[in-house]
Amino acid sequence: MSLRSNVFYKRLTLLMVSITASSALLLSACNDTSTQADTDVVEAAADLSVFEGCYTVSHDEPAQIKISQQGGTWMMQMKEPASSGRVWDDAEPLEVLENSEIPTFFSIDPDNVDAVIGRPDRVLVLAHVKPVYANIDPLLDSEYLSYIYRGANTIYRVECDDVNTDILANPHANIIIDNVGTGS
Repeated sequence: MSLRSNVFYKRLTLLMVSITASSALLLSACNDTSTQADTDVVEAAADLSVFEGCYTVSHDEPAQIKISQQGGTWMMQMKEPASSGRVWDDAEPLEVLENSEIPTFFSIDPDNVDAVIGRPDRVLVLAHVKPVYANIDPLLDSEYLSYIYRGANTIYRVECDDVNTDILANPHANIIIDNVGTGS
């Protein structure tokens, strides 16, 4: 072997060793094995206090649903008919729902919802939409969504009241519909 080829192979070997060492250093820098990586990341619990209050389906109607915390459990009450002798029914417990359940009840990306609660039988489910998303989605005019027995809609947070209303009254009872004639 000539001196020239021997020098060439030594330089080539040195270059290859340098590239290998650099690659190993770069790859090890990307693989963070610190104690922070070993700790479990705990997801922040949903802030259910956003639900505390009363709700209705229209701004112009009295409260129909009341959500409150009683003894560490979230509870709901519905407004009773005037004939019952009381304003609110007996409190029923609510459960925190996982965001993965959101598509079952609402057509909204779960990433845009920050809290969901519902009755154990899922006849009533409430979701709180992140305020930022509620402000940019033209289909939402409230931060609150309700699912009540197969139907989803926005609902409105209103002042709680202790006024009895006849929610079972027929609003069409006094309407008289005359036949439309071809008269003069």
